[in-house]
Amino acid sequence: MSRRKLNRRQFVAATAASSAVMIAAPYVRGAYAAGKLSMGFWDHWVPGANQASTDLVNEWAAKEKVEVSIDYITSQGKKIELTIAAEAAAKSGHDLIAMPTWWPHAHAELLEPVNDIMGPIIQENGEVNGTVKYLGQSGGKWLAVPACVGSQIKGPCTRIDLMKKHAGIDVQELYPAGSPPKADSWTTETFLKAAEACQKAGVPFGIGLGETTDSVDSAGAFFQAFGAELVNAKGDVTVKTDAVRQALEFYKRLIAALPPDVASWDDASNNKWLVSGKGAMIMNPPSAWAVAKRDAPQIAEQCWTHGFPAGPKGRFAPFLPYFWSVWSFSKNKEAAKSLIVHLSKPASIEKMVVASGGYDLPAYEKLTTLKVWQEQGPPKGTLYHYPNPYNHQTLSIAASPAPPKIAQQIYAQATMTKMCLRYAQGEKMETTLAWAEGECEGFMRS
Repeated sequence: MSRRKLNRRQFVAATAASSAVMIAAPYVRGAYAAGKLSMGFWDHWVPGANQASTDLVNEWAAKEKVEVSIDYITSQGKKIELTIAAEAAAKSGHDLIAMPTWWPHAHAELLEPVNDIMGPIIQENGEVNGTVKYLGQSGGKWLAVPACVGSQIKGPCTRIDLMKKHAGIDVQELYPAGSPPKADSWTTETFLKAAEACQKAGVPFGIGLGETTDSVDSAGAFFQAFGAELVNAKGDVTVKTDAVRQALEFYKRLIAALPPDVASWDDASNNKWLVSGKGAMIMNPPSAWAVAKRDAPQIAEQCWTHGFPAGPKGRFAPFLPYFWSVWSFSKNKEAAKSLIVHLSKPASIEKMVVASGGYDLPAYEKLTTLKVWQEQGPPKGTLYHYPNPYNHQTLSIAASPAPPKIAQQIYAQATMTKMCLRYAQGEKMETTLAWAEGECEGFMRS
């Protein structure tokens, strides 16, 4: 696997990728416009996972007689976002490119609509969840197709032994492998009491309050559990509500039970916290568990991934989908759409999910019960409830339901975690709310 790094010339040309693999199928000019197709995919952290995508692309290319090239672009240092922005500015680059969460809306005017392929894909795979519609549609137009590769839920990953010993909660009983959840008692109040008990025992929950996505995603799910919206779907600022006040009160209690340095945590901190054995829970996709399986197997065999606690307005979990997008300036739009259809077939999706060890999540309702999640271990069944097979919780994204271009700014600026910290550190409630209101009004003007 050859690698190449982003340099100035490549970046300006907007065909760059910092972590790249080039593949080619035998070139035969076919029915498509140029007989060539270039794509930029997310560079998977799971060893070997990229190969599944490569194999599927080659399989399609051989059948369609299209010459293909793939760049696998790392998300480290936001290089995939930088590449997307560069290509948008230059109106030149890959024909097909993977886009995380907010980016289809951010570049909506430069994307080829994909309604023509989304209809048949949904008919075959089942309906998509509301967060995919929120992020992938605009004015009834599909901007992109949800990609299972890179899509994830950041739910609780709990130490079975520590939670049972110190909080008296058996998470395997709440979320039994192979069966629906029995988690009516798993509420935000129960969660707080468990956090306080584990902190007292010296194994606190590892939930960040920094400005990176893991921290923001957790805050977003808890805010939604209280019905707390900073900006509503109509674009009205709704900071000064009882629901937002309740969310801040919840977080004030939670922060008191967390490690003292959580305000400075980044996306690697909670992973390290779990693998170190210092904590009883983190909020994360199965990446931290997978690292523990490799580096600290005695910890991995005590981990259980499960659902979020329910608040007064429901049970929500952070879902971050990736998308496959076709640029409007693509030289081979039809081939790009044909490849996306191939990658969205149930058999293709299962290959990619298996290659990722169950990390990747399809957004379609018929594809949440693949065998890989039943079989992963140790302990066997640890990922069974990761894909939300019983629709036990609403898959959401922080700052929704605000209009996506406003929500993206709330998300990127970590407005919710900053609010929580300001209030927990002694600022008056109304002062915190006034600050957040001003921030949101600024986002609406920008």
